[in-house]
Amino acid sequence: MAMNNRPLTTPEVPQQFLEAVYLVGHIPQRALATDPRVSYALYVPPQHYNPDPNGSSSGNNHLARLPLLVYLHSTRRNISPIHNELVPFAQSTPCAILAPLFPSNIDGPNDLDSYKVLRSSTLRSDLAFLSILGEIAQCWPGIETNKVFLMGFSGGAQFAHRFLYLYPERLAAVSVGAPGQVTMLDDSQSWPRGVADAESLFNRTIQKDLIKQPRIQLVVGSEDVNVHGGKEFAEWLKKMKARRNHHERDGAGDKDKDEVPSMKHGRLDTLRRLHTLWKQDGIEAQLDVVEGVAHVAGGVRECVLAFLQPLMQKLDQRRSI
Repeated sequence: MAMNNRPLTTPEVPQQFLEAVYLVGHIPQRALATDPRVSYALYVPPQHYNPDPNGSSSGNNHLARLPLLVYLHSTRRNISPIHNELVPFAQSTPCAILAPLFPSNIDGPNDLDSYKVLRSSTLRSDLAFLSILGEIAQCWPGIETNKVFLMGFSGGAQFAHRFLYLYPERLAAVSVGAPGQVTMLDDSQSWPRGVADAESLFNRTIQKDLIKQPRIQLVVGSEDVNVHGGKEFAEWLKKMKARRNHHERDGAGDKDKDEVPSMKHGRLDTLRRLHTLWKQDGIEAQLDVVEGVAHVAGGVRECVLAFLQPLMQKLDQRRSI
């Protein structure tokens, strides 16, 4: 279906043809125009989508913009929930679902983590995510992109809470699920352990008063207490990185500066500590510990969606506009 280089938008298409041009339902995986290494999947429930909320031609002007739920993948890059478990949620809420994909090896042959810390030598995952939201706003004006609902588990939760620090105004709510490592609001440590140099790295000022505004959930399983790979693995990984860095160091500075630190504690302890420190800063978060669950995204998903759904429905997206 060849067209020119201008993206097709839903107001241009008669509503009965939106599915035929793949602009509702499951949208084919899209490469990001500003960085084609990054892509995204999108699900738009056809029966709830208003293709032209600002126009007079649409027969569905009683529908407001759909809220957008963003599913941020973990280290394994599994975005299959957008094609399976999250579809009924999208239809019943209703909402659109976005699943960005930051492939591994973007920043080198062993890169698994660059997207989690929002910046690396070749990737600004925060800016890529904002560009994705910009593309959606252009092509799907019936989706609300100014403030979104963000959920991330494990590696996705690392991205989620760091994005909250830098762009709280873009979030209506965020669910931070069982991150292995977190960034503390600590002015004495450099990014990603703390935020001492965040302004110089991102040209963004971290404002705790703004971080307080989105609704925040911290969620983890009661059995999520082990360090990834075990303590022996952690020791081997530390030695292996030191050995490689010794051989590869070229005098250009600390190559580990922007890497995710190795885990020292289980995720349950990590989230409890983050919850306590946030509270000291006046940042309120709902801490949910799901009984009997280890480090399994599906084990906490019901709790996450139960947190997010009423907040999304409070937008009263079916009001007259």
